[in-house]
Amino acid sequence: MKTWLRFNAVGIMGAGVQLAVLALLLRFRMNYLLATPLAIEAAVLHNYTWHCRWTWAGHRGGLWRFHLSNGLLAMISNLILMRIFAGAFGLPPVPSNLAAISLTSFANFALASRWVFAHRAGPGYHVSVRTGR
Repeated sequence: MKTWLRFNAVGIMGAGVQLAVLALLLRFRMNYLLATPLAIEAAVLHNYTWHCRWTWAGHRGGLWRFHLSNGLLAMISNLILMRIFAGAFGLPPVPSNLAAISLTSFANFALASRWVFAHRAGPGYHVSVRTGR
């Protein structure tokens, strides 16, 4: 339960990062379907850093695994849901993005806890947040 709460706390902060970057890029008149992946990447890097240091401190996790699971899921689901909410239904991009983030949070937690930060022995599974190795 503690891990789930920490995951959600980091996720809320990451959602704030994602929405802020999206809003900033939209202010510069970037198309919402181009701005969304850039905003997601900012949130993925933010969340990975905090998950390594706090949510799953002491567990080994790889940045490439986090990108492959949480990042890819966020990218695909956010782009599809943004196209539906903002494109088809005409909702503003920022609330559309918030809905997309919320809808994928359970799958992101499952992937992070079962694959990215699962206990594993042996070399090659950990990427240091400080050195990138």
